[in-house]
Amino acid sequence: MAGHDTPLHRAPDEVYEKLHECCLYERLGEDHEHDEDDHDHEHHGHKGEDHDHDHNHGKGRKETSDHHNHEHIITGVVVNEDDKASLTPIANVNIRWQEGPKGQTTSNESGVFKIKHNEGNKHLVFTAVGMQPVVIEVKDLHEVLVIHAQNNVLSEVVVSRRKKSNYIKALNANRVEVLTALELFKAACCDLSESFETTISVDVVSSDAVTGSKQIQLLGLSGIYTQLTVENLPGPRGFASPLGLNSIAGTWIESIDISKGIGSVVNGYENMAGQINVELKKPHTSERLFFNAYANNMGRTDLNLNLAQKINDKWSVGLLLHDNFMYNKDMNFSHNGFRDVPVGNLFSGINRWHFENGKGLIAQFGVKYLKDKRTGGQTSFNKEDRGSNAIYGLGFDNERIEGFGKIGYVFPENRYRSVGLQLSASNYNQDSYFGLRDYSNKQTNGYANLIFQDILGTIDHKYKVGVSVSYDKYKENIESHDFGRTETVTGVFAEYTYSPTEKFDLVAGLRQDYNSLYGWFTTPRFVVRYNPFEGNTIRISTGRGQRTANIFAENIGMLASARTIDYANLQSSNSAYGLKPEVSWNTGITLDQDFKLFGRESGIAIELFHNNFENQVVIDWENPREVNIYNLDGKSYSNSLQAEFRFMPARHFEARFAYRLLDVKTDYKKAGTLSKPLTAKHRGFMNLAYNLHSGWSFDYTFNVVGKKTPSINYR
Repeated sequence: MAGHDTPLHRAPDEVYEKLHECCLYERLGEDHEHDEDDHDHEHHGHKGEDHDHDHNHGKGRKETSDHHNHEHIITGVVVNEDDKASLTPIANVNIRWQEGPKGQTTSNESGVFKIKHNEGNKHLVFTAVGMQPVVIEVKDLHEVLVIHAQNNVLSEVVVSRRKKSNYIKALNANRVEVLTALELFKAACCDLSESFETTISVDVVSSDAVTGSKQIQLLGLSGIYTQLTVENLPGPRGFASPLGLNSIAGTWIESIDISKGIGSVVNGYENMAGQINVELKKPHTSERLFFNAYANNMGRTDLNLNLAQKINDKWSVGLLLHDNFMYNKDMNFSHNGFRDVPVGNLFSGINRWHFENGKGLIAQFGVKYLKDKRTGGQTSFNKEDRGSNAIYGLGFDNERIEGFGKIGYVFPENRYRSVGLQLSASNYNQDSYFGLRDYSNKQTNGYANLIFQDILGTIDHKYKVGVSVSYDKYKENIESHDFGRTETVTGVFAEYTYSPTEKFDLVAGLRQDYNSLYGWFTTPRFVVRYNPFEGNTIRISTGRGQRTANIFAENIGMLASARTIDYANLQSSNSAYGLKPEVSWNTGITLDQDFKLFGRESGIAIELFHNNFENQVVIDWENPREVNIYNLDGKSYSNSLQAEFRFMPARHFEARFAYRLLDVKTDYKKAGTLSKPLTAKHRGFMNLAYNLHSGWSFDYTFNVVGKKTPSINYR
């Protein structure tokens, strides 16, 4: 769909004909049998590629010769670089084959040339008036030649590229790690919660032993402190957050952006430990039909269906469906009489539309649906036994409906000026029980975010301003206690970016919000990126985050415990349990250094983050008969140190090694300062990946997780 033929698919003619002439190539027919390796390097500007410019002739190019007997057309471009590194095309450059007088041509006004290749031709001669000529050996007939002139000397620039499975966005002020579809191939099953197994940045752990739900841990902190967004719109949040990771199928995901530390004020105020943004497959760029099925020996079955259709030049529509079955009630590896995971069915789907008029207006909208119904407990328990004293069981029935829309307009007369509107509305219902303890909740949410961005004079000075509003109506009932509330947060924000060169960025942001329960609060954010020398990037970030805790939904495992819950300190009035909002300050510094090792791309990365809490909501398990919940009275912090080394021992072979150290502690009222329960202080990581152009991939991941120490009476 991007205009490039592959051995399996031919690009539409109308798309190919719109390509820039520099990107035109010899078309592949349906019976064409070129090696896939020849075409693996013909995709220009794809997300996730790494470009290395090398002025040494032939370096980085394939070593195998490709001079077939059949006819080929060689394509290339000649450009001149001035003392300010600006590139301009050179016209009327003479190009001929050294081996014979038959082939000869000149570059056009765009610097582009095409020359026919005949058997025996191997070297091209480039000559231009007033410039020293150069002879280039053509090693790959399918590769675009780039001839570079500087100081009146012509030379070849070999542009080589290798698709990375994960990479760091080099020019982003914040350090953003991108997991591409190639990385997700390494952990192919089955939903978002299982998509982080090949990265050390994120831990995904079971939040409890009964519900089967999983949660993200970033910087050693629970997933509730990480802002989860889907294409920069709020993802499952509030009551929906504990089971939200299971609702996004892995086959829907195009890429995942992981940003540690403080984020942009444009995305809100709730970011405390970082942000994870999930990019889903787009209807105008994804496969028209994709079907995926998975089954394992535990009885789990996943079915996924992706459909996409381009209606016309402006409209596209997509449908993403996911169904998960698990009905093996007898799965009990520990032989303790209790199911290892709840059984039942989860169905989710997205219908989305995309519109683009080619004149600056882009819009997308759609609807999402989730139905998750499961039962757990003893292996002999059936849902008809709910409320029984004789047999223990649990169950939950969740339903979520969401509508979303994004509208953006780029001003044709000023491409740096744009305005965007983000909208979403959702309704979430949960009916659950844990033995004799019933728990039900309902959340109605509305969200709007208006963003305007432009430059101040030059592109060195950029800014964003906007206004946002978030509305949440919560209804919550547990053991006859009603904790309903309505919370509305309205805010304005501004963000300024100073980028005098590609080596330096300074981003300063400020939000001012009004919470209907807690009044006014301010959220400052500050980020600096600096490249002191080639291959080196230093980033420093600091800022404030704030959120309102949903103590029962976010700690649903406590409901399955035999402990009583201390409701005495919790208010049932129109407030968030009578507790203060959680506040944290996050500061971090990261260092990335790229270099060549054995002539191949390598690098190291070191990260250090400190998170300091105010008013943190403490879930105190220290009394073995009771769970106490209160605001922090003392100190609570997390320190995270991570080091990573990557290199390529051989062609097509990637190796990554990493180590992480966590220090996460909280002050408890009676027990004093304790480490966070069940958090490993040490973790080691290794990932080895070998990829063949034939399509085969071999991947090995090894994790060493240190001891997870419980608190004194945690059981």
